[in-house]
Amino acid sequence: MKTKILKALKDAPGYVSGQELCKNLGVSRTAVWKVIRQLQEDGYQIEAVRNRGYCLLESEDVFTGEEIRSVLHTRRIGQELAFLDITDSTNNEARRRAEQGAPDGTLVVALEQTAGKGRRGRSWVSSGGTGIWMSLLLRPDIPPECASMLTLVAAMAVEAGIFLVTGLKGQIKWPNDVILDGKKVCGILTEMSTEMESIHYVIVGIGINVGIREFPEDLQDKATSLILHTDKGVNRAALTAAVAEAWEDYYESFLKTLDLSLLKEEYSKNLVNRDREVKVLTPGNIYTGISRGINERGELLVETADGVRAVMSGEVSVRGIYGYV
Repeated sequence: MKTKILKALKDAPGYVSGQELCKNLGVSRTAVWKVIRQLQEDGYQIEAVRNRGYCLLESEDVFTGEEIRSVLHTRRIGQELAFLDITDSTNNEARRRAEQGAPDGTLVVALEQTAGKGRRGRSWVSSGGTGIWMSLLLRPDIPPECASMLTLVAAMAVEAGIFLVTGLKGQIKWPNDVILDGKKVCGILTEMSTEMESIHYVIVGIGINVGIREFPEDLQDKATSLILHTDKGVNRAALTAAVAEAWEDYYESFLKTLDLSLLKEEYSKNLVNRDREVKVLTPGNIYTGISRGINERGELLVETADGVRAVMSGEVSVRGIYGYV
């Protein structure tokens, strides 16, 4: 009911009478009033005028499950939504729910993570109120070897969502870091559970730095946040919804071919180091070449003196010659 009342207030050009809300929802005036109070406690500015009803005024960055649901326009992603004040990791929470039978498309969002995870066991700074920490639970009917491409799909969705909501044009550092002005604003971690030749589930974890104004010294030359690139506030609920909606569109394109053949041109166009010299670090070997985009399997094409090499993600790192990108 909370989400329905919030949507009614948002859709109304002015005031919505309490009587109208009662009639449409089949509840009492007292029930409506209690929900209005809850919304006000969440941070919504709602004006109540006798004989006119309720009017939703301009609100700041309210980040709740109800707010996300009220702006989410997807067919599957987020229809099952878990919003938590705090968790160890949204990926861990998504895995727990997956093991309990949570459906495909479940979205887990948290205000704060106490043990956020990055690639290769690294930690991810994810304190309360400073970002979007979310995980998608998927149950795709695809071969396990195709799952690694989903992390590239996620990067495209984040880049598109950020642009839609903030107007900031990011880029992608292969395979899945989203970059603003040469620094990382989003990290993505994909994990999966498989058995033989089938996938039980895939979890795509996404961490977007939104309101962090200062980073630890060792991250200052690599990390950034959206607030450092815009003088406007960033609505986290709108951005969460935009990323979910973009994901759904890109994901459907992926499922048509089970590769990135329909997406590789757009992805390559957004590569931060395309047509630039990069350094490829593999176990026991380091070489340089020119980044030429990706192929349909999501591998990075690096042109060297010996020809073009297709670089697979995993234990491989790609760096710019003079810095992070």
